[in-house]
Amino acid sequence: MEIVKIIGIGFITLIVTIILKQYKKEYAIFPVLIGGAIIIFFSMHMIQAIIDFINDLSSQSQYHNQFITLLLKITGISILTEYAVSICKDTGENAIANKIDFGGKIIVISLSIPVIATTLETLTNLLP
Repeated sequence: MEIVKIIGIGFITLIVTIILKQYKKEYAIFPVLIGGAIIIFFSMHMIQAIIDFINDLSSQSQYHNQFITLLLKITGISILTEYAVSICKDTGENAIANKIDFGGKIIVISLSIPVIATTLETLTNLLP
């Protein structure tokens, strides 16, 4: 089971981080980064399966493929932003975390504009 591996890596990362914080606090971020990268690596085949499923679904449906692509980009940006914010908060850099969070939200909003515009256009056409 993948979740057991992910939890195990998380706990090992946690233990190494706690030990390093006692002796060399400035090095404590490295196990967090490495552990996070390993967890992402273990999750990649699941992520690819989700992307393949969504692509198959979009090719069989009436929805425009560009909207599915946009939704995948928005989801990816949200996940990466949350990951970066969490790392910054773990190191006590809340100001940088807030700036990354703000930047991610702005990018998501800017990518959402075509979807919002198409939705409003469709609603306008439906109303008399």
